[in-house]
Amino acid sequence: MRVLVVEDEERLADAIAHGLRLHAIAVDVAYDGQDALDMAGYVGYDVVVLDRDLPEVHGDDVCRRLRESGAGSRVLMLTAAGQIRDKIDGLTLGADDYLVKPFAFAELVARIRALARRSARAAAPALERAGITLDPDRRTVSRDGRRVLLNRKEFDVLHELLNAGGELVTSGELRRTVWDEYADASTGALRVTMTSLRRKLGVPPAIQNVPGKGYRL
Repeated sequence: MRVLVVEDEERLADAIAHGLRLHAIAVDVAYDGQDALDMAGYVGYDVVVLDRDLPEVHGDDVCRRLRESGAGSRVLMLTAAGQIRDKIDGLTLGADDYLVKPFAFAELVARIRALARRSARAAAPALERAGITLDPDRRTVSRDGRRVLLNRKEFDVLHELLNAGGELVTSGELRRTVWDEYADASTGALRVTMTSLRRKLGVPPAIQNVPGKGYRL
């Protein structure tokens, strides 16, 4: 899952992003509406957490333009404007959910995850290839009937590879969808995750490394 937090109060935006990363959610941050639109045009975010009162481009306009662009991102408006009329206006603009500040962080995480499930691409209840079965709803994985326990990053990497249907997935694509802009490629996060994933999936090897390009099942 990848989330964009759009909030002009930098300390609040950074605190939200930090908290979400502690829940293994990949997060990018934009401090104004124009940056949010630019980033959303490049990255297919699952959820956009959007403040309404933004500089450059107002949050209402960001929401409207995201909908007009056909982006599949779900929008959660996070704002101090908590009157019923404000909520109706936000939902009418195209927001999928509305959370008033101040808020309980656990509720924010739960709402983001619920929206991400709704934004997921249409797919079969389970993805299967090379004897591997992945259930995206239950977040379970098995191989040849044997349960495979994966952490969140391993699960998300495997999900991307299965969705590709045997086609090559570049390392850059995996970093963009599973990690976020703060992930340092020099740390070898993808390489470490892939090594662990291969080990857990067992033999025969299910993931092929195409040097300098990426991976495929």
